[in-house]
Amino acid sequence: MIKIAILVWMLGAAFAGSAMVAVLSIESLARQPMKVIPIAALCGFIAAMPLSYLIARKIGRPATG
Repeated sequence: MIKIAILVWMLGAAFAGSAMVAVLSIESLARQPMKVIPIAALCGFIAAMPLSYLIARKIGRPATG
């Protein structure tokens, strides 16, 4: 299941990109891009970790019914 979670963790790039777009569209944050963008990207990757684990559990669990 860890292998699947690592592959799904690639969603982190999507979360990081979304966080960067949010930072750049908020004027007060866009004034300090060199400071705020790396923090937003890191938060996006960290937020993707538990989500990827949950998705991997759903994929790894056999279907019932």
